[in-house]
Amino acid sequence: MIKHAGIIPLIGGEILASDEVYGVKPEYILSYSPFSGNEVHLLNHYENKIPYILLDDENPKIPKEKVDVVSSVCPCAGLSSYHNSAGEDNPNNQWMEKSSKFILESVKPKVLWGENAPALAGKVGKFMREKLHKIGQERGYNFSIYITRSLEHGGAQYRKRTFYFFWNKDTFNNKIPLLNYYKKERPTIGQVFENAAKYNFQQEPINPKIPSIDDKYYEYVLEHMNMTHKEFAEHITKTLPVEGYIQYVLKHTWDKVGEWCDKKGYEKEAAHCGRRVKKLKEKGGGLMLRGTIIPKDYIGAFVVHYPYNLAHPVEDRYVTYREAMEIMGLPSNFELLNPEKSVNHICQNVPYYTAKDMATEVKAIIEGKRQTVSNSFVIQNNLQNNYAVHDPVEMNSLENFLN
Repeated sequence: MIKHAGIIPLIGGEILASDEVYGVKPEYILSYSPFSGNEVHLLNHYENKIPYILLDDENPKIPKEKVDVVSSVCPCAGLSSYHNSAGEDNPNNQWMEKSSKFILESVKPKVLWGENAPALAGKVGKFMREKLHKIGQERGYNFSIYITRSLEHGGAQYRKRTFYFFWNKDTFNNKIPLLNYYKKERPTIGQVFENAAKYNFQQEPINPKIPSIDDKYYEYVLEHMNMTHKEFAEHITKTLPVEGYIQYVLKHTWDKVGEWCDKKGYEKEAAHCGRRVKKLKEKGGGLMLRGTIIPKDYIGAFVVHYPYNLAHPVEDRYVTYREAMEIMGLPSNFELLNPEKSVNHICQNVPYYTAKDMATEVKAIIEGKRQTVSNSFVIQNNLQNNYAVHDPVEMNSLENFLN
């Protein structure tokens, strides 16, 4: 039996998936006080029966139980393209270093693995790869990275991510195991919504507004096309290459949209249209409009504005808490505590189905069912089904490898 634990699991997609793969609950969960608010949902799911230790408490009591695997979901804002200060100076980067050092020194599992932004494998993450590789080498571990996206693991969201692994040199004969590659069949986002409807639990919309009424630009589109929300959702599913209605709006001049808003008495939106017209004509700049998102086949990464702007493809409403958790693959009986203030905790998570495949690989590797290579750093690309050995700071070949 494989024993496992977690450090900074956040809401818990990764560690819950590990439970299923290993067939046991974690021996304990380690974290730091800044993340305790994110982790109350997971502890509640475990009925508060799993030991939970905050390492920044005074004299924390670390369990003595030996574990084979530790998983982590360190904050990725330090490397995320969504963060306006991503890079080496972002303070969020400390957590990957801090948690890795602690686990490799004090717990010494066979494998420590975690999830982070795709930039960990790119230019922005060069400094972090070097640090993590050095942390591992100084403590008896080799290091590898696995690039993938949730679409390949049975999910209906794009969500490109990087997983990192520390492999104990003694356990794996100073070699790095190679993970299998994945390209699973997946449901459409509509089917994900249908599955969520089976559960009569936390089905309140995250955003209580009505898309066709409260999103004035969307109201314009529906009126212009003489369609209901359901009819338009069906229309774009068949005709537009990507989700949303923004592409349709942009086919029309913003001055016409502005005139319509002005006639309707939508002063705020009319003013916005005027500024957009000016920007396009005078500055030649692009436009960003985060309006209602109509799902088509699959969605982008379920982060930032998605929980508030993603609409149901049939009903004229926005996504519910249960549908949001279904998108991330959380168990059907998982409860989001204080949901109005905790929505973003759903997003700060590893999709359950993606994490399950990573945990499956770790289990197979511990059981000796995967091939290995002799190197201290390996990068695998699930999107290209290949791997390469690299110096952790070498970039020219890495950039080509990522594309």
